[in-house]
Order: sequence, then structure tokens, then C-alpha cells
Amino acid sequence: MKSTREIGGSRPGLRERKKARTRAAIRQHAMRLFKEQGFAATTVDQIAEAADVSQSTFFRYFRTKEDVILQDDYDPRAVEAFAAQPPELPPLAAMRNAIKEVYSTLTPEEMEQERERHRLMLEVPELRGAMLDDYTRTIRVIADAVSERVGRSPDDPAVRAFAGAVIGVAMAATLDWAKGPPEDYSTVFQSIESAIGYLEAGLPL
Repeated sequence: MKSTREIGGSRPGLRERKKARTRAAIRQHAMRLFKEQGFAATTVDQIAEAADVSQSTFFRYFRTKEDVILQDDYDPRAVEAFAAQPPELPPLAAMRNAIKEVYSTLTPEEMEQERERHRLMLEVPELRGAMLDDYTRTIRVIADAVSERVGRSPDDPAVRAFAGAVIGVAMAATLDWAKGPPEDYSTVFQSIESAIGYLEAGLPL
């Protein structure tokens, strides 16, 4: 089975792999500290010390402490997987396949980190507000990817509506999953797939 780092292209070089490991270590230690002592009580200095990096190194990977939670490392992989889908597939089917490719390769540890990340976005007030800005950015990323696939402008109202609808149903499914039993790692994709299927069916009630 391909790793998520191989989806959509060749294996990254040594420098890129080292950067990815450093970024992952910073996030891992940050998430541990957030869980142990709370988001507000955790400082960038503490995160950097725990990850054995300098404060300047932390800021090369994350602009703020909030970005450790808000930045989604899986969005670029999903976009790459989406672009690699067979051209005859409709956009929603291609999106479903791309999301499945990414989520099906996550380890239980990565899934738990994703759950904790979304839980914090729900529970920490300053993250809830920033989350809306991040979803706006994600809608633009999806619109750009869809526009290339269908040969229309990313500013086309239909393309923007498509991207917003996909992100909306995915967000609803993911946030519900984040509030569910912590031992259930396998349901997030099923929830997203069901939500996309419901969208594909025309949102029947």
C-alpha cells in the first residue's frame, strides 16, 4: 500500500523528509503539551524545548501556536490525489476517491492526532474563530483543484459553490467524528463518504 507521502508523486528527497520529520515532531510535542496542560497554558518556548528545536525553527514551520492546530497536512495530499484521479470520473466521485486514498493510509496515531486537533478547534474559543478563516482558505484550494479538472475559472460561482458544499459536508462529518468515542479511529472516512454521497444525491430530506 502506498504511504500518503507517495500519493500523487515520487518520494520526497532527503531534505524534504527531514523537514517533514521536524514538522511532525513539533506538532507531536505540541499536541502532547496541549493535552497535558491545556492550550492556553502552553507556550511556544515550551513546545520548542520539548521538540528540541529553537524558537526560530518553530516559526519556520508554524507562524503561530494556533497554526499547529489549524494547519492541515492532509489537504495538499488530498489535492494531489484528486488531480491524479481518472479524468472520466465526475468531480464528486474523484473527490471521494482522493479523500479515501489519504485517510485509508493514516496510522491509528495519526488518526488520534487528527481527532484531538479537531476537538481543540471545537473547544478553544480563539481556535473556533480562526477555524472559519482556515475553512475559507481550504475552499479556495479545492476550487483551484476543481477548476483545473473541469476547465473553468476558480472564481466561477458554480466551482466556488461546489468547493463550499464539499468542505461543508466534510466539516460537519469530521467535527461529529471528533466528538465521538476516542477508540473509534475507523469511522471518519465512512462519515465523510456518506456526507459526500448525500450531497451527490442532491441533499434529499
